[in-house]
Amino acid sequence: MSRAEILARPIAPFAERTRLIEAEALPRNIGALLDAAADAVPDHAALHFIDSGETFTYRALRDDVARLVNGLLSIGVGRGTHVAIMLPNIPEWPLTWLAAARIGAVVVPVNTRNTARELHYALDDAEADYLVIHRDFLPVLDAIAAPPPRIAGRVIVAGGEPGPHRRWRDLVEGFAASLPSLPEPGLDDLVNIQYTSGSTGYPKGCLLSHRYWLQCAKAHSAGDGQSYPRALAPTPFFYMTPQWLVLFAFFQRGTLYVAARQSGSKFMDWVRRYRINFCLFPGAAFKQPPHPLDAENELTRVSIYGFPRQAQAELERRFDIVAREAFGMTEIGAGLSVPLEAEDMTGSGSVGRPAPFRECRIADPAGNTLPPGEVGELLFRGPGMLQGYYRNSAATAAAFHGEWFRSGDLARQDDRGNYYIVGRAKDMIRRAGENIAAFEVEQVAGSLKGIAEVAAVAVPDDLRGEEVKIFVVLQQGYTRQTLGPEAIWAHCAAGLASFKVPRFIEYRDAPLPRTGSDKIDKVALKQAAADPRAGCADRLEKVGAR
Repeated sequence: MSRAEILARPIAPFAERTRLIEAEALPRNIGALLDAAADAVPDHAALHFIDSGETFTYRALRDDVARLVNGLLSIGVGRGTHVAIMLPNIPEWPLTWLAAARIGAVVVPVNTRNTARELHYALDDAEADYLVIHRDFLPVLDAIAAPPPRIAGRVIVAGGEPGPHRRWRDLVEGFAASLPSLPEPGLDDLVNIQYTSGSTGYPKGCLLSHRYWLQCAKAHSAGDGQSYPRALAPTPFFYMTPQWLVLFAFFQRGTLYVAARQSGSKFMDWVRRYRINFCLFPGAAFKQPPHPLDAENELTRVSIYGFPRQAQAELERRFDIVAREAFGMTEIGAGLSVPLEAEDMTGSGSVGRPAPFRECRIADPAGNTLPPGEVGELLFRGPGMLQGYYRNSAATAAAFHGEWFRSGDLARQDDRGNYYIVGRAKDMIRRAGENIAAFEVEQVAGSLKGIAEVAAVAVPDDLRGEEVKIFVVLQQGYTRQTLGPEAIWAHCAAGLASFKVPRFIEYRDAPLPRTGSDKIDKVALKQAAADPRAGCADRLEKVGAR
């Protein structure tokens, strides 16, 4: 169906759709949603893994989740148990998540690119009781000098022979496909401790409930009043998006197609081959050379996040699609969305209006509401947001003005009620969809002997949105020749996931500029040169590396 035909379909007004979504009762929990879908369409494909070809019907998925529930219970996983997952996009990820949700256990997703330092932090901070890990990542676990004692003897390995650890497959095979008698989790019981990078300090664990996930998926699934029988998930399951996309498919009684990893060159081939109707459209796919079949697809809507507004009309024309901006956060789930029918908003730069279950306002630093047109911090309110940051009451208190969550993003609202993001109050770098805390980069880079000062900032990039740049001042006795970029990059790579390692390094001979409160003045650093890459060592282009 063409873009014009999709927009010509009659649908209820956005406000009415939102009211109906909010008025309809949610499933009792995530397990109840799976049951409802399996009862309705037992032989329909629920999950299809593109790279391996593995497919699960709703009946088979429900049965395997039940087997895994019994297997996990047999080794001591119970209500409130913290289960960390460090797996690639393979069936073991969503099955473990769904089984834990049935039990009332709490999943701790772990980035598969984490170093030993970062893995140790996640396991320790989240007080993980078990770790489900792919055998390919065991060297990272083995590199932890002193693993948290809580997981001793509680490592479960997927993907082949596990060595001395328990095999994931053994927790499914031989167990009954019927659920034992268990207390049902409630809507406000926890499902995840989902880590997100904050403006300062190390990543914080967001406490996310059944209500959070069900509302997020329902808002995306029902918000446009459309049918989406086939959706695509090419980003890692340890992020929030593929998790809610699983439930999105359940609500639609449809199929989620899962790729092992994102690929700009393969993306539209997946869309055409699997007749995808809904996806998040990556900028990398838009940057591919035009193809004669670009407009040959069955996409009904694509969501875009931070897409260049000047290119949105071209995106829609080239692929003959309806592309709509949206805004979400780990802490709040779905926050804002441009309605499907709002054709006049294409290229406006707006992120739309409050999604179902959410209210928004713009506030000054004290939390006072600002009138339309004025720039302030974007705040959210509504049921099912994060219940706080795990073991971090100070961060939780700082994140709210009363019951309103502080996004850390600067925004404005127009007279029609549409919101526009104009900047970030938080000291964050967003590279290819990844949130990177400048503080963490600075902590790791600054721990290298010979570095006196370091400041991490975002540098605009056409492909990835932003890249990481660090300003470095060396200690007395060190020079660029004795402590060159290669040494700094190698040190950062040992302590940071690959996407966090700085691309650009600029050496400074004088101390970095300071603000009146004695903090490094990053505004002055960013404004020091018209081209922030000029004179920098570039890790990817191998410029000035020696």
